[in-house]
Amino acid sequence: MKSHVFSSTDHACMSLALQLAEKGLYSTSPNPRVGCVIAHDGLVVGSGWHERAGHPHAEINALNAAGTTARGATAYVTLEPCSHHGRTAPCAEALIEAGIARVVAAMQDPNPLVAGGGCALLKQAGIEVQTGLMGAEATALNIGFVARMTRKRPWTRMKIAASLDGKTALNSGASQWITAEPARRDGHRFRARSCAVLTGIGTVLADDPQLTVRHVETSRQPLRVVVDSRLDIPVDARLLRGGGELVFTATASERKIVALRDVGAHAIVLPDENNKVDLVRMMQTLADFEINEILVEAGRNLNGSLIHAGLVDELVIYLAPCLIGDAARSMLKLPELTDLAEKRALKIHDLRMVGSDIRIIARFS
Repeated sequence: MKSHVFSSTDHACMSLALQLAEKGLYSTSPNPRVGCVIAHDGLVVGSGWHERAGHPHAEINALNAAGTTARGATAYVTLEPCSHHGRTAPCAEALIEAGIARVVAAMQDPNPLVAGGGCALLKQAGIEVQTGLMGAEATALNIGFVARMTRKRPWTRMKIAASLDGKTALNSGASQWITAEPARRDGHRFRARSCAVLTGIGTVLADDPQLTVRHVETSRQPLRVVVDSRLDIPVDARLLRGGGELVFTATASERKIVALRDVGAHAIVLPDENNKVDLVRMMQTLADFEINEILVEAGRNLNGSLIHAGLVDELVIYLAPCLIGDAARSMLKLPELTDLAEKRALKIHDLRMVGSDIRIIARFS
């Protein structure tokens, strides 16, 4: 790829476009978060972001704001303009019709339906096209969309609240509350940005959680997904009250499947050779449902199984300044290692205090 020298104006405009894109953090699913700034001679004449799937894309909102001043201007877009007809018309064609002279895209669209096609269309129309400005920031903003498009499974983020000695609950199962309210509110931000929240039947039976976003403002609720090999979930479970929930199971019980359907939930039978839920196929199925980011909020068994299967990308761990003791429940159930060389390596991505608790974000390397 040809390297470009970008000016300070280019950096400033793309930085603004990324800030605009972030406004769609909780609302654009399953679409990517995209921002667009249109500038003429260094002066911003229009800007916009993609607010919700099915609504106008960022480029269209920016062009509408710019009006006739878009002619001869530069469009800064955090993602390559689309070139295909989806829920909306191609943005590349709109930029051409508006008379844009130059397009700077932070990153190429990983969607195979676009994947360079938007830039090619712009170049064919005589528009100068440059890519790669602040690409890492743009990729991070759409980490789930990129994961789904490039590897056919969502970005999977596992949230765990624990004591300093790594315990998530008493031996009795009592766990409310180990961490303080600021950490719980922070956890709801991760729920809000996720397309789905995943838990196991053990958590449902023990806690009857809602798994909804409540502590932060959001315009939509994530899809709720349960792993339940034997279809033990009660049809009056609180997380089944929204409608549309998914229950992955290894048991083809027609009676229970119909009972779940009657309350608006959908059972998907995906058994593995051990008559457990095939977790790899489950993640592939969730990608087919256009799930970009999943937040796992489960117990030690499902947490361990997902990690052991290599299906977790990121851990978000809140550590409370307390000790619970050896008999309490641990964060993960993983096979015993006989050699430290077999340990699973992680890279600390972020470390900070959230209220009185420590938040660690770590990614598998």
